Amino acid sequence: MKAFAYHRSIAPMIWALVGLSVVEMGVVHALIALWKPAVGLCLSAVTLLGIAWLVRLVRSFPRLPVLVGEDIVVMRVGTLRRIDVPADAIARLRASWTAEALKQRSVLRLSLLAYPNVVIDLTQPLPHGKRAIRAVAHRLDDPAAFSAALAELQGADDRR
Repeated sequence: MKAFAYHRSIAPMIWALVGLSVVEMGVVHALIALWKPAVGLCLSAVTLLGIAWLVRLVRSFPRLPVLVGEDIVVMRVGTLRRIDVPADAIARLRASWTAEALKQRSVLRLSLLAYPNVVIDLTQPLPHGKRAIRAVAHRLDDPAAFSAALAELQGADDRR
């Protein structure tokens, strides 16, 4: 299996969100604590849990890369989302796309806050929760290497 990282593309934006959360907690929660100390304490506890969850998510990015195997592509974003795409379900790697196309319910965006740099179109919809996925969008650190691995995978699939 070949591994493809995405943490250098996605993690900085999540860290910025963590930083904003810390500032928000310091300012807003202090003001609320002056008004109602119990409410301020509860709000701070919930925010701290949210920050801890975000930190844990970002730390999972390097451990859980996107994988291209012999007959499957594992698309994931840390511990948050994962979809296993069989090689025969991949139609193509799209060269370009519009923002409107990415907003469709049938597109699974694994790029979180970042704009995706790879979009895989599927030959058949794959179930993912309560919806059918027809395309998977992601922001990878090395989209060219991923494209080459996908082309190699599809070439191997054609030879079978």
